Amino acid sequence: MRKRIFLSPPHMCGDELKFINQAFESNWIAPAGPAIVAFEKQIAGDNGADYCLAVSSGTAAIHLALIVLGVSRGDEVICSTFTFSGSCNPIIYQSATPVFVDSELDSWNMDPLLLEEAIQSRIRLGRKPKAIIVVHLFGMPAQMNPIMDVARRYEIPVIEDAAEALGSTYFEKRMGSIGDIGIYSFNGNKIITTSGGGSIISSDKELIEKARFLSNQSRSPVPYYQHEEIGYNYQLSNISASIGLGQMTVLTERILQRRRIFDLYKKNLNNTVFSFQPEMTGCFSNRWLTTVLIAGEKSINNHIRIALETENIETRPLWKPMHLQPVFKDAPAYLNGTSEFLFEKGLCLPSGSNLTDSELGFIVESLNQAQ
Repeated sequence: MRKRIFLSPPHMCGDELKFINQAFESNWIAPAGPAIVAFEKQIAGDNGADYCLAVSSGTAAIHLALIVLGVSRGDEVICSTFTFSGSCNPIIYQSATPVFVDSELDSWNMDPLLLEEAIQSRIRLGRKPKAIIVVHLFGMPAQMNPIMDVARRYEIPVIEDAAEALGSTYFEKRMGSIGDIGIYSFNGNKIITTSGGGSIISSDKELIEKARFLSNQSRSPVPYYQHEEIGYNYQLSNISASIGLGQMTVLTERILQRRRIFDLYKKNLNNTVFSFQPEMTGCFSNRWLTTVLIAGEKSINNHIRIALETENIETRPLWKPMHLQPVFKDAPAYLNGTSEFLFEKGLCLPSGSNLTDSELGFIVESLNQAQ
């Protein structure tokens, strides 16, 4: 059988071993050490923030962000419906209620007009949202200027879920740096990886320090173990941070590689069948995943996915909207049909930065034949 072509596998550069060996030689193996300090400093500096906390996952980062913003039982949090469940599961961890807002077609991200409509509706019900989680889908920046205008007008803090958007920019500002708190994921499928991991950034020192305290089981600063608040085991290990330091040396290269892959798909796929996620004026996407919409009958999407699977090429549908998920069937949702349309018509294509030209050519050929 032909070697499997994965959607977005890890891509090691070799420098990771240098940093890992430093950790081993110094015996910094526990969830503390100089690699974590250096990794946090680099993430903060590269993304226009003053402070950073490295944690065990992007989901953990969102959970901590919600806690430090004061989200608790009975609150409501607005969240993009077109996303992965990791964006909204932490809302439930806090015994709060997600309120889903649909996308717009210009970026596939949260619709700013619908966001304001949702806020006004919740306020009329006496349920002013406690926070907004905006997702930068597949690396594409959301329309942050109008979104932030709405958020500031109603005095609601914004969490940028930039899990997929490390290195992407919106009018030259890094994603994650525009809202009150930004989060990243370094899962194995992301543009760079620490195997598993994530981080929180902010220019508010108090928020990050509170999150740091909570991430270490809320241990009070005394010689013995004392806990005055419920804490979490959300720390990143020094070894994982060492991998991250190696990966950060090639972030710019990885972004250029992913954008080149996107350009090759766009140039070579049949443009009467396949269309692509737009990149608006002022936006620069890392193109973490190349995603396409497929013209034709509803079943053509699944037909193409199965055809590529028979060639051992991994593709996946776009995210199934959260308001369609059984676990969130009772959550309030403000919809315009966009996310359901994108889910019905969309497909994620192999986008790993280690794809060879031969593999890309084979994928393109298979896609054009499968239609």
